[in-house]
Amino acid sequence: MSNVRVVHTDAGKDHGKDTCLSCGATDITFNPNTGQLRCDFCRTEFVPQSVSGFETDVSRLQGKVVGAGATDVAADSDAIITLACGGCGAEVIIDTDEVAQARCHWCRNTLSLNTQVPNGAVPDAVLPFSVKKEDAQRQIEQFVAKRRFFAYPKFKQEFCTENILGVYLPYMVVDVNAHAQLTGQGEVETRRYTVGSGNSQQTRYDANLFNVSRNFDVAVKGLTVESSADKLDHGSSSRTNNIINAIMPFDTENCVRWNANFLKGFASEKRDVNIEGLKGLVGTKAKDIARHSANTTLTAYNRGVAWSNERLEIKGQQWKAAYLPVWLYSYQQVKSPTNKVLHYVAVNARTQNTMGSVPIHMPKLLAVSALVSLLGLLLAFFLLVPLALGLFIEELEILWALPVIGPLYFFYYFNKYRNAGARHLHEENTNTAMSNMQVVDDFVKERKGLSNATMKGANNFDVRANTGNQPAIAKVGNWIKNV
Repeated sequence: MSNVRVVHTDAGKDHGKDTCLSCGATDITFNPNTGQLRCDFCRTEFVPQSVSGFETDVSRLQGKVVGAGATDVAADSDAIITLACGGCGAEVIIDTDEVAQARCHWCRNTLSLNTQVPNGAVPDAVLPFSVKKEDAQRQIEQFVAKRRFFAYPKFKQEFCTENILGVYLPYMVVDVNAHAQLTGQGEVETRRYTVGSGNSQQTRYDANLFNVSRNFDVAVKGLTVESSADKLDHGSSSRTNNIINAIMPFDTENCVRWNANFLKGFASEKRDVNIEGLKGLVGTKAKDIARHSANTTLTAYNRGVAWSNERLEIKGQQWKAAYLPVWLYSYQQVKSPTNKVLHYVAVNARTQNTMGSVPIHMPKLLAVSALVSLLGLLLAFFLLVPLALGLFIEELEILWALPVIGPLYFFYYFNKYRNAGARHLHEENTNTAMSNMQVVDDFVKERKGLSNATMKGANNFDVRANTGNQPAIAKVGNWIKNV
């Protein structure tokens, strides 16, 4: 896109000192109790600056707007940055892989990395921590307490929330102004009835078929995606990254202008993925959001809608790089020298939304599942006796499920502990507005005697981003959980 406008979110910020507005000291820290920055010398607190220069009305977005902190990371950028102290002129070195601040060894002024540099270390905005460590510890402890029975024994012995880490993770916050065009067919059930008799009874459906189209403008505000290659890999076999994705959304509308003082006492991770590497994912998520938004106009189609053509024309887009706060507990399960899995339990440090993966003691889960299977088989056997005597007929239709109750038990608890299918519901939880809706619903014909309860090929509730790489066992576990 040729018409790119860069918002210089670092404009007017000296490459070095952040000073107190009252006394000029550089000893500034973040006060999580008030959400403000505080001078440690005179104790004055001041409200963080808001992020400015971006379009606030997404429906008016045209072209491409990019924050200076979201511009491409230079392939040859160095993590070692030299700052000239604004107090005495001495040179101070900052390793941006480790910190965003350093103290001048001559005049003791604290220097911060405030100007965007092409290595992903300085974003446009930051969302301060508001959940205290003790509250995050309590959330994690409660989460794990519900999953102790099948937990890996060594994990139970070593579990301690004192070492949880407060970390700022890199994200892109994206606004999209688009026009959506959806065409296809939908079915409305008009009659449901049974055919046959006895054990051969079957349900049949009559339905009216319609040609359906929806054309509308859609404004998507604050769509949030990870901008770390490591955290984007939700299907990783060595890290449970989907757990971190699942604690979204964040209240990104409360982000403030980047200030390195927010990072004191917390860790941070640099961005290493550019807009070009994320635009495909953002486009897919925006389509998911548009598809699901249109469902509010499809309530009459109780058998579903099968979209055959979906187009999303992006008229305007806006990208901001942001650091968002997470409390993170991690535990590495060593299955063998070559098979190690890093499990996370994460807490959104704004909402306290918690999700986690607890390592499973697989022999115990398999043994209990086998016992449940055996009990199911025994129960099925004893129920066959009255069936053979003709005491029950339809009442024993549940017999087919008893032999598989063990595998169902296994999948349910595996999913409860691992949560491999957990993810952010971007299609539902992203701020979205539709306008200029054009609706077409044209009757085609009546269909009779259909055997399927929903329309074949119905896809109006499909989600195509962040779901294709789920392990099969997670999909089965999610299915059992929703039954």
